[in-house]
Amino acid sequence: MPWTFRTRPCLVAGPCVLEEGELVIQIADRLARIGERLRVPVCFKASFDKANRARLAAPRGPGLEEGLAMLEKVRQSTGLPVLTDIHESGQAAPVAEVADALQIPAMLCRQTDLLLAAGRTGLPVNIKKGQWAAPEEMAGAVEKVRATGGSDVAVTERGTAFGYGDLVVDMRSFARLRQATGAPVLFDATHAVQRPGRGQHGASAGDREHVPALLAAAAAAGADGFFLETHPDPGRAASDGATQWPLDQLEGLVERTLTLWRVARGGAVHD
Repeated sequence: MPWTFRTRPCLVAGPCVLEEGELVIQIADRLARIGERLRVPVCFKASFDKANRARLAAPRGPGLEEGLAMLEKVRQSTGLPVLTDIHESGQAAPVAEVADALQIPAMLCRQTDLLLAAGRTGLPVNIKKGQWAAPEEMAGAVEKVRATGGSDVAVTERGTAFGYGDLVVDMRSFARLRQATGAPVLFDATHAVQRPGRGQHGASAGDREHVPALLAAAAAAGADGFFLETHPDPGRAASDGATQWPLDQLEGLVERTLTLWRVARGGAVHD
């Protein structure tokens, strides 16, 4: 069944960046089992290129060609749909040959040519809200994708800059984003606990321990789905090690979040 952001709730999850070996398949297999057991649609997310790393020497990922081959292997091995981000308009068409959905990074959420190229692929598009942007400002980004005929668009809240090196999540944002854009609104709980630029050599630090509380609040406040980066050993991850959620603890976290999501909408605890 094709991936859509219209199914609520949904889960987008995976490692920050594609890594070598069997790690990617290990993560995807676990996500597939979580989706089956918890009856929630899951889309596997990982980046083939982290083009916005703080330093030139920071690992970026396998690149376009190798990364797409890895994502195709995930699809074939697990049956999960896959999502990855694009940074340049020329990447949209080749990525769309493999991916089931495209993502626009927060720092590029106003890039007109990039948004139009993503929309022209006909795939679902997830736009991350810029860390500086008010919810209402995302209406223009969504409008650009829809202008191409792309109707399956989601917006993801990932925190707003609060001074230097910190982010906050305004829980009013979910209702305001939905009202302004008419699009499903996801919550990225792992990027929301980043401390940009506060790690070694200018990399992001983070407060992983706050992920569960923010997820619970977002589930009650109206998020339509959830975005979580996860890794079997976050401390050794190639990117965002301070904020990725441990893979062996993911199912319990997702289960609690879904329970709160259903209760907040009047459903039974064991709905």
